[in-house]
Amino acid sequence: MGAERRRGRGRTVRAAALLGCGLMLAGCASMPDSGDVSQVKASNPGDSQVRVYPVTPRENAEPDEIVNGFLEAMTGDDPGYATARTYLTKKAAQEWKPEERTTVLSAAPVGRQERNGVREAQDRLTYPLRGEQIASVDSRHAYEPMRNTPYSGTIQLVQAPGPDGQGKEWRIDSLPPGLLLGESDFQRNFRPVNTYYFASGRRWVVADPVYIRQRQDPVTRMDPVAQTVKALLEGPTHWLDPVVDSSFPTGVALKDGVTSLTPDDQNKLKVPLNEKADNIGLDTCRAMAAQLLFTLGDLGSARVEQVELQREDGGTLCLLGESQKQNYRAAPAGGLVVNPYYIDASGRLAKLEAKAEDVGRPSPVPGPFGDGAVRIGKVGVARDERRAAVVTDDDRHLRVGSIVSDGAAELPSPLVRSEGARADDRLSAPSWDGRGGLWVADRDPANPRLLYVPDGSEEPVRVTAPWLTDGVRIEGLRVSEDGVRMALLLRKGDKTTLHIGRVERQGTGAKQTVQVVDPQAIAPRMESVTSVSWAGHSRLVVLGKLAGGVQQVRYVQTDGSTSAAVIPGLNQVKVVAASNDESYPLVASADDGIVRLQAGANWQPMVEKGTSPVYPG
Repeated sequence: MGAERRRGRGRTVRAAALLGCGLMLAGCASMPDSGDVSQVKASNPGDSQVRVYPVTPRENAEPDEIVNGFLEAMTGDDPGYATARTYLTKKAAQEWKPEERTTVLSAAPVGRQERNGVREAQDRLTYPLRGEQIASVDSRHAYEPMRNTPYSGTIQLVQAPGPDGQGKEWRIDSLPPGLLLGESDFQRNFRPVNTYYFASGRRWVVADPVYIRQRQDPVTRMDPVAQTVKALLEGPTHWLDPVVDSSFPTGVALKDGVTSLTPDDQNKLKVPLNEKADNIGLDTCRAMAAQLLFTLGDLGSARVEQVELQREDGGTLCLLGESQKQNYRAAPAGGLVVNPYYIDASGRLAKLEAKAEDVGRPSPVPGPFGDGAVRIGKVGVARDERRAAVVTDDDRHLRVGSIVSDGAAELPSPLVRSEGARADDRLSAPSWDGRGGLWVADRDPANPRLLYVPDGSEEPVRVTAPWLTDGVRIEGLRVSEDGVRMALLLRKGDKTTLHIGRVERQGTGAKQTVQVVDPQAIAPRMESVTSVSWAGHSRLVVLGKLAGGVQQVRYVQTDGSTSAAVIPGLNQVKVVAASNDESYPLVASADDGIVRLQAGANWQPMVEKGTSPVYPG
């Protein structure tokens, strides 16, 4: 019995209805024995407080009851899926690996003999399963979204010896791999968490989102904290693996038998490891602890301020506290005030105070970008807030200059020039990574390019992007602080979709080669995306339209799963911007000018006229 109720017949429905009393609902009415069968929702979608207690098949159960009972039992979390396995033949029960993968459908799967059962022989039945697949989760816990992907699977039943070895009972002997869940059952049973690794060759962390069980894992019997640690130690997801490193040596795992990890009353978590970790050095150990500290900090259900790694015999390997996490960020100077910028009505770059109670009067930045020497169309501010990259001259030129000097400064010469015939076919808004590198796209249909400017001042490097063909061009881009992921707005025909590309580098300076590869569609159900901004280590804020829907601002994880956070509606939004520090408000340009959204409040005006709001990056 899941968060979604399924239609059924006979004892299958009655057993499910009686089971509802076991969910500690307010009350349970008697079960009617006549009338139409209707759908019942046991909980709101994604309600993690609902518990499912599956039931074993009754004696001489009909095939429909076996199929639907098994589909129900898959939504539970009893140890080892023991109840679900009672619906399978002995051989199928031994071979079924629910941890292999999870297939997520838009609605819970249903099996009905009157429509689906196809009798192949006197003692064999096949039930086709149909639906719309919206996502999958692989054995490394990585989530992959899908759009309008038809799902087709089958469940095959045979007549097998009964539990007492006597007679014949219908049981399942062939079934789809892993788990098959409806969306609300998936949301009730699983939760996202960021694991953290290091950018290749660097000592700053990169978030890698995965999914773990909300409660105890039925297969490993681990609680959520232990599951999270295990997922981290197993290594990064396949997509991120080429650009990150883990400090955990090969073979290091939790000590055998560890299924629960709980912080003590000082919020210190002791993590016992196996013998493979016994002889690691102090620097490596601290890096391992940093990965754990970042990862557990995102878990939410357990407050961890210190991590102590232990040898197999219980001895301490090293200890790392919350105050030392700054040493492992892409921007170690984190904690400084970060404010948004925008282009005022005169085409000048100006700065705002995002958190000020009274926004006050914004002022243009010092230097040529704020004194009106050139009219600015698009802007990207460096993460140290000392320089800005601007697109000028009807989006034809990219210039970089200081925004902190008080003295008069000449207008910088263009670093990049587009030959596009129209402004819409020229340069995108630029974006800075945490290494001081600058990125911009040339949207010229005759020569679409992705360019990287090392240190924001050196000779531009053309980035290898093998997918930038067949009429595809980059409408917009935003690079992550860690510099290994890029949010891309890719346009083909009349549709602009959101992707995440992986940034791979070789060499240094002007001699380095850079490529952005394997772009993954992460909002496949949005048919048009017009603005994107990073809003945390693995979260984006996106402006776009769902298929057949209206424009909306929403959060999307970098793996394509949607965030539970709700963003109030706003009319006629053009651009939306966010800070990597989630305590800062969202900022947007709309018909009402520049507006902001602080936590727990509604949108409020900041500037009556202005465009292109951006946070540094």
